[in-house]
Amino acid sequence: MTTVPTCADFTSARIVDRFDDMINPPGLTNHWATAQVDHDVVAVRSLNVPPVAQGDTITGQLYLGGRLARSYGQPVATTWRPDRVERTTTIDGLEIATVTVCPPDEPAVAVRIEVRNLGDARTARLGLWLASTVTSRPRWARAELPQAPNVLRREGLTVVGTPDTDTEVSRSSFGIQLQEGDAPAASVQRLLAPAEARELAGGPRVVEVELDLAAGGTAVLGYVHAIAATEQQARDAVDRIAADGPGLDGVVAASEAAWDRRLAGLFDPDDDTFSGSMPVLETSNDALRTLYRWGAMGVLWFMRDNPASVLGRSYDTLMPRYWATTTFIWDYSLSSQTHAMLDPAQMRRQLAHWISLDIEKHFGTEWLTGSPVGYWYSVNHYAMTRLVRDYVAFTQDRAFLDEVFADADGNERRIADHVRAWARAWQHLRGPGGLADYGGIDNLLECVSSYTHEIASLNAANVWCMRAAAELVEMEGGEGAEAEAAALRADAEDLLAKVRDLYVPGAGFFHTRQPDGSLEETRHCYDFATVGTTIADDLPEDVRAEMVRFFDTELRTPSWLRALSAHDPDAGYSLRADHQWNGAYPAWPPDAARAAIALGGADVVAQWLPGLARSTNQGPPGQGHFVEEAADPIEGGARKAPPQWPYLLDWSCSSAGSFSELVISGVFGVEVGWDGTVTASGCLDAIDPGARLLGLRVGDRVYDVDATGVHERTSQQQDDRA
Repeated sequence: MTTVPTCADFTSARIVDRFDDMINPPGLTNHWATAQVDHDVVAVRSLNVPPVAQGDTITGQLYLGGRLARSYGQPVATTWRPDRVERTTTIDGLEIATVTVCPPDEPAVAVRIEVRNLGDARTARLGLWLASTVTSRPRWARAELPQAPNVLRREGLTVVGTPDTDTEVSRSSFGIQLQEGDAPAASVQRLLAPAEARELAGGPRVVEVELDLAAGGTAVLGYVHAIAATEQQARDAVDRIAADGPGLDGVVAASEAAWDRRLAGLFDPDDDTFSGSMPVLETSNDALRTLYRWGAMGVLWFMRDNPASVLGRSYDTLMPRYWATTTFIWDYSLSSQTHAMLDPAQMRRQLAHWISLDIEKHFGTEWLTGSPVGYWYSVNHYAMTRLVRDYVAFTQDRAFLDEVFADADGNERRIADHVRAWARAWQHLRGPGGLADYGGIDNLLECVSSYTHEIASLNAANVWCMRAAAELVEMEGGEGAEAEAAALRADAEDLLAKVRDLYVPGAGFFHTRQPDGSLEETRHCYDFATVGTTIADDLPEDVRAEMVRFFDTELRTPSWLRALSAHDPDAGYSLRADHQWNGAYPAWPPDAARAAIALGGADVVAQWLPGLARSTNQGPPGQGHFVEEAADPIEGGARKAPPQWPYLLDWSCSSAGSFSELVISGVFGVEVGWDGTVTASGCLDAIDPGARLLGLRVGDRVYDVDATGVHERTSQQQDDRA
């Protein structure tokens, strides 16, 4: 890989899919429109440009010789890059190769279609099955994306879709309905054909042409689909893209150029795409480099610059199928360090918005209206403390701490005082064992029925939060600061003892305590990762060794992680591969690796990194990847779990930044305090003694980090590098 990554550096494995194998088809975005390809060589689904939506509707399915192409049962080979998806298949003597992109600055998706005749001269009949369920909804705020029954109108090779309320149409659309408040919208789709093609008569569902193909001859067609608030806007977008011709070569090239610029901007402090930048990693360890860049690219993937956003630039949590426009506090916090370095201005706005709401009554917000979404997630106090601390530490924007927002009771508080309150919020949740009771399954991991109530992970996080608040109190100073900091630390010590009491002696994992006082052994990676990244130094040496052994023997696999040990009594409860035995959510492997390093298992992590790096071969991290026993790996990498029941997982997830944090905070051991003090005590000797982290920015200071320590650049050095 080059020093500055390009789209080509993220090229995925060649994934072969026959009709509907255990494959989650790849997504695309231009940071405004999002889309997903389908189990077909041309088809796309989930084209959405909020507030205008097509839902999860599939359209653009290929017809050959008057027959649905996928009905031939031929496999489709798919390759993803940030800027495009390439697909190929061979059907009935025709080799079809497509390139799909979201053209820059357009509310659309476009597909270049190249057809090569492998046999004698023939007349080929080619077409597309088109569907539309477009609508415009002012607030989304749910997992499923908006869609509505449409009426289709054909004009030559163009098909226009608009919402319709006719009951017969509604029944034929599986009951999807316009909702009160939906606004007008339109979908325009066009088959682009060469001049010599002959249009075939037909209705709006299947648009076809005939082409004469010489032996070994090739024809190039195109397909464009745009959605917008008005038919004219959608038609104009299609016209702009179609002006490139059926081959869409200029559109494809523009997509690559736009993505290459943004990828370079991730590591360039002078680039204006972001308000910050990531440090540059120099390493001879290919796995380390791959994982670091995967994390940064995976956060960029979720950047949304949508003019409809009331919050300005935002970062979605999932795409392309679920929860568009919603940013979950938990997931955003798992990329906290990356957000603080890469785009602190956006992070500041996002945090201020969340603080202005009651974080005990929702799990995030959606950016079309700014309103809260969902119910309380137990992690919120820890997540918000981590986010504010990372933001202030890396930016040194201490004025942020003085901004005032009302708390849940309507009391005006400085942000610094909110941090103090979050650190003690657990005290209002005490259960019978003296630990915070974090509620039921929906407040925590959703698919692990035993991981409820008094758990080790978030109570260990409370210890960390109180210590972080004590450091903040000391930094700010003032009357009573010393006593308040001491009280916070004393409460942390008391709680720490109770967390230790949940440990199963000799086992490496913890109990949960239920409301009736009973204890249940729970072998979950979230305990391992959170305890290990918050209170590792407070655990006895034998406990640390036992935890690493448990991680090594029951959780980690060659290329991924089990979220729950297969030995756990709850392993039969669910097949959701983000938190169960058959896989893991994308932040769990890097967070577990950081925990293992903190607990003394750097050698185990060093052995694991090449396998984790193999799992970067299918695009940005999925919402869940399977372990090897649950589904065959793809070229050695853990396979992304699919979206259908019972897995219900999206193709990509924004917590990718946790992989960059693994490198910075885990391997290099970088720690940045509230006051901007930078230290490093990592495990480079076990992974790459010669690795360097260049251009780490903390406030107006710039640092380089290597195995010998942290080195601040002088002003002259900064000027020379510029």
